[in-house]
Amino acid sequence: MRRLLLIALPAAALAAPLPAAAAETSLDDTAAALNDPAMQDRMADSVAALVGALMQMRVGPLAEAVARVDPDSDAAYIPPDATLGEIAGRDPYYGERLGDDVRAGAHMAGDMAAALSAYAPVLKDMARDMAAQWDRERAAARRR
Repeated sequence: MRRLLLIALPAAALAAPLPAAAAETSLDDTAAALNDPAMQDRMADSVAALVGALMQMRVGPLAEAVARVDPDSDAAYIPPDATLGEIAGRDPYYGERLGDDVRAGAHMAGDMAAALSAYAPVLKDMARDMAAQWDRERAAARRR
């Protein structure tokens, strides 16, 4: 769960500008960008850098503040110069695996965008047909 959250947060941050850009680009363009290995590498490198920076963040001062409020907490045993990576139990291959997960997630999102692009005309026709049927049923119900 924690791993998924670490993947999802940076991906959400990267995707935040997408709604504004969505009006300017098509699903085909989005799919092409997400399936581009160079784009996947940039995303993976960005996420790895963010996570690397977070893991180097010093948490000792925060632990000290928590320990003052609750002296019985585990925070009282955290060294003053401890980093998040030291507390979390740093895995030397975590960044590499996380990068692979980001690449795979981007590729999967690209495949989904390509599928949505292919199905968009059919879905629009279905929505139009359903709206017309709704109008007919509503008009029939009023006549009864």
